[in-house]
Amino acid sequence: MTFTRLKTLSLLVCALLALSFPGYVNGGANNNKKGSQPAAPVEPEAVIEEVNAKQLEKLLADKDYVAVFWYARSCVTCDKVLAELEKIDDDTDSFGVDFVKINDKRLAKQYGIKNFPALTYFREKEPIIYDGDLMDEEGVLDFLTSLEAMDLPDRIEEVNSKILQKIIEDTDFVAVLFCPDHETCPPRVMDKQQCRKCAKALQELENIDDEADQLGIGFVKIHDEALADEYNLGSLPALVYYRHQTPIIYEGELQREEDVLEWLVQNKSTGDEDDVIEDVTSKTLSTLISNIDNLVVLFYDHGNDDSMTVLEELEQIDDDCDKHGIQFVKIDDAKAAGDYGIDSIPAIVYFEKEIPNVYDGDLMDEEQILKWLLGQLERDEIEDVTDEMLDTMIKEGRVIAVLFYDNNDKKSQKVLEELENIDDECDALGITFVKIDNPEEAVEYGINKVPKLIYFEKGIPTIYEGNLEDEEKLLKWLTDQTSSDQIEDITDEMLDLIIEKMPHVAVLFYDKDQKKSQKILAELENIDDECDQNDIAFVKIDDDKEAKEWGIDEIPSIVLFERGIPHIYEGDLMKEDELLGWLVHQKRYSEIPEVTDEMKDKLVENTEHLAVIFYDKDDKQDMRILNELENIDDELEKEGIVIVRIDNAAEAKEYGLDHLPALIYFENKIPALYEGDLMNEDEVLEWLLVQKKTATIEEVTDEILVNLINEHEYVVVFFTGPCEPGETCDHTLNALESIDDELDEAGIIFVTTEDTGVAKKYNVKTYPRLVFFRNRDPLHFTGDLDDEDEVLAWITDDETLEIPGKIEEVNVKMLDKILAENDHVVVFFYAEGDKKAQKILNELENIDDECEEKDIDFVKTSDDDIDKEYDLPSLPALAFYRHKFRTIYTGDLMKEEEILEWVIDLHESTADVIESVDRKTLQVLINDVEHLAVFFYDDECESCSEILEELENIDDDTDKHGIQFVKSNDVKLAHEIGIFAFPALVYYETGVPIMYDGNLKNENRVLQWLVNQKNDECFYVGLGHDGHSAKRGNNFVPNDYKPFQCCPTKLEKSTKVPKMTAQRIGHSEGDQGKRPGVGGGNFQFAGSASTSTTTGKSASKPAATKKQAKVSKDTDDDDEDDDDEEKPLVKVSYANKRSGGSNKPQAGKKPVAKGKDNDDESQEVEKVSKQKASKKSGKLNVKTGINFFQNRLKNLYDIIFQDISLWE
Repeated sequence: MTFTRLKTLSLLVCALLALSFPGYVNGGANNNKKGSQPAAPVEPEAVIEEVNAKQLEKLLADKDYVAVFWYARSCVTCDKVLAELEKIDDDTDSFGVDFVKINDKRLAKQYGIKNFPALTYFREKEPIIYDGDLMDEEGVLDFLTSLEAMDLPDRIEEVNSKILQKIIEDTDFVAVLFCPDHETCPPRVMDKQQCRKCAKALQELENIDDEADQLGIGFVKIHDEALADEYNLGSLPALVYYRHQTPIIYEGELQREEDVLEWLVQNKSTGDEDDVIEDVTSKTLSTLISNIDNLVVLFYDHGNDDSMTVLEELEQIDDDCDKHGIQFVKIDDAKAAGDYGIDSIPAIVYFEKEIPNVYDGDLMDEEQILKWLLGQLERDEIEDVTDEMLDTMIKEGRVIAVLFYDNNDKKSQKVLEELENIDDECDALGITFVKIDNPEEAVEYGINKVPKLIYFEKGIPTIYEGNLEDEEKLLKWLTDQTSSDQIEDITDEMLDLIIEKMPHVAVLFYDKDQKKSQKILAELENIDDECDQNDIAFVKIDDDKEAKEWGIDEIPSIVLFERGIPHIYEGDLMKEDELLGWLVHQKRYSEIPEVTDEMKDKLVENTEHLAVIFYDKDDKQDMRILNELENIDDELEKEGIVIVRIDNAAEAKEYGLDHLPALIYFENKIPALYEGDLMNEDEVLEWLLVQKKTATIEEVTDEILVNLINEHEYVVVFFTGPCEPGETCDHTLNALESIDDELDEAGIIFVTTEDTGVAKKYNVKTYPRLVFFRNRDPLHFTGDLDDEDEVLAWITDDETLEIPGKIEEVNVKMLDKILAENDHVVVFFYAEGDKKAQKILNELENIDDECEEKDIDFVKTSDDDIDKEYDLPSLPALAFYRHKFRTIYTGDLMKEEEILEWVIDLHESTADVIESVDRKTLQVLINDVEHLAVFFYDDECESCSEILEELENIDDDTDKHGIQFVKSNDVKLAHEIGIFAFPALVYYETGVPIMYDGNLKNENRVLQWLVNQKNDECFYVGLGHDGHSAKRGNNFVPNDYKPFQCCPTKLEKSTKVPKMTAQRIGHSEGDQGKRPGVGGGNFQFAGSASTSTTTGKSASKPAATKKQAKVSKDTDDDDEDDDDEEKPLVKVSYANKRSGGSNKPQAGKKPVAKGKDNDDESQEVEKVSKQKASKKSGKLNVKTGINFFQNRLKNLYDIIFQDISLWE
């Protein structure tokens, strides 16, 4: 009994010991092992928590960052993926991201999950689906903790300290707003000053979050006072900018978000070890221009050698720009360049407070660029802008004063000098002052005489009518404009311009002497500011004629123009609040506008794609159809088709519309009638899109057809008669659709009609029938209508187009075709409706047949702006074209006999004079003719006629050499390519211009130069003036042009081709006065900047090229002038990198051509070369080396020229 008790007690003690020391109860064998350790306690495995739909909903409501793993029971790979993701569960927890899993297909579908497994990341309840590899758990972790995954639009994301540390490590540029803890500043509790300051700063800084993101700068916030103390940030809120993990503290006012953004941008590149100009996108560039006062932009093309060479040079001044507070960026975007009026890349534009200024100097001279930029900072002058830049500023609604001027006009220069004095005062008033030298842009604003000043506010122009030389009065006027709070009064020209340029314009047509108008105007002044806030320009016009042009019969009236489309207000003008509501509604919601017949006519005239619904507003069925068509208004707007409605039965009858509603589509004024069901809006939409996107033969009524025949020169009509789908007429019509494009290109209108009224009038008895109306004169087709090629050939045949005994009226398209295809053409240009021109035409009809007998085409044209299109001094005008070259008749246009004699003389005479060309023809020649010489002259030039007379002597010779020689007195065109001094000779080779720099009076030298350009193997690049461009607007008038010339230098040594590096393009002072071929500019391929001159031995000289040999023979011309001292073309030589000698000829010595009379030095070189060759048998000697490189020279050019960038 005692034993049993002792045994029981012992067992109890052992059990207690075992429970107290489990590590020792492992069996005796283990305890005796050497080095044995007690087993570590087992930790529970990391498991992603399972949740249901309600739990997930609560979790998303409570937590900012939640990762959800979606799986399904039937999913084969889900368990495998889950096992991988379980490995990062603890890591996500440490980053403050809750990771859960859920099996709920219905809920998954709501969040866009269709396949399993899947992962969704919720950031402040905003979901984003992970599309990477779920088996890559590290990749998933990077995604969940990345700044990109946390990014929310228009919101600065909140992070914790661990995520912040990772973002700083992974992101080059990140701005962090430190705020007090949430315990200190609970959400929506603003009882403490620092809490209010933080909330206000956050509100302002969120306005620039997207801009910072576009610039590649991350933006986050953190509520962590402990971390702020660690950084010694002091009082909160505080902004810290981490650039490559280096913190920079912002010391300015956090509530001025624009200052913050500028500070972030300036600090983005400052101090970078790699001195690189930052690349930006178009959107980023717009942000920078809006927020940075001093910005330089290089527009370039990374695939262009010129651009990359320029970029390399400009990298050298990037730091200097930073030191002076000028931000430097680059952009490779041709569209963005075009938006700023840049049509030649590379180009530099400097923006100062959003005002652009284009640099027109040498882009290879970085020191000159830096000097110019610093000059822009210091200089206070009115900036020049392009027309594209001006349009952009006006559309943005900025307050600007624009001086339209002519740089070559003395009065303009004087006015400009005076106005420079008030530039600062304008800045103080918030007025941007710019100037523009562009005659076409001036004409657009109704300015025919410069200088003239226009003030723009919110896109609305006001012309200054005072004395521009009195800057004090002008300043007072500008001050009054800025302080005035009235609806602007405008002219009819200004109205047309505003409608064209502004997206939303409200126009009050009124009578300033009418009491009702005055009363309504007083009411409407109350909503002017509200219209501005809604981006609606509000103007008024007192012009009865203009009102009638828009079909406004009742004054006063309001019309809202939305992108040029008029909407008439039919409410009570005395209720300004209702009017404002209507204006805002029209702007926000798209509706088909109601128009008058006059408005419709204007739209037909000016709108390329227009759909017009004719309806009766008192007919319920019509209104139902109109409501259906409202559904496709937005789609049509996206496709560029304007749709309007008109309630006018009389206007409908003019188009032959007997039944309403009806739809007519106008494309370039040509109408097409819709024959389908108007209740089916999808069918209507499809038909309109087909009309716009494909060439179709338009369906018309008799009334429309009559108008077309009367208004257009060439109209082809396919009369089908009553025609049902599937019938022969329908098949024939479908086949003829294939030639519609060709006829359109030729300026011939092709339509079809089922109506028979016009057909009967022109003796059409059987259907289908094709009739060609040429200036209202009909011609019936009698061939096979099913053979569309035969139809096309017949229509476009010269005999078909010609009307016996009449001068054919042609449009521009047809005229271009005639001039291109015919050797001799007489053209009478006139304005439609000109009575004098009609009398002249009656006389000219008498000589049409005689011209036809001589195979001379005689046509007339009266298209709009035909004088501008063909660069005519005035209308009417008569011109004779021989092989596209024009001669204008200067005699009496009423004397047809003299005109006939003049035409026949020109036709039969041989062209032994240099042909005169107009702008249009010259542009065609530059593009089409490979070798073209153009003599530019000015009618006011005294020496031009004498020089031209000399050059006439070589016209035949240039023809023999395949060089076409023409002359042009188009001063404007000359200015566009940098020519300001006359006369001037430019040689175009495949469209690339080269300026002649010699004496134009010596025709033999000119001929030799032209022939050399054609036959020379050298490369020529652009025009220049000591490396600077000669664009219009510079203060100097260049008269010394130097085209860059790249010529081969023959290699003298039998060595391998040395490595070559491109050096800067420039002109050395020593080049002045040298002859061509004596060692041009200082551009060369060399291993070092300088080459030593060998002593004891003469430096080896390059052999002269063939061209140089020719020049050396003719050391003087046959005249008495000193043109022999003309400046040379800049050469590019290819120099060896060896330091033992130079391939460059010494100054003052001419290169020696090979021959019997070589000097001793050349013989010595040859002798030494032979000795070397004898020692190295089996290797290249000098002679074979030169022959080898001559044979491979073209390949060598290709290799070398990849590293050169030469340009104007």
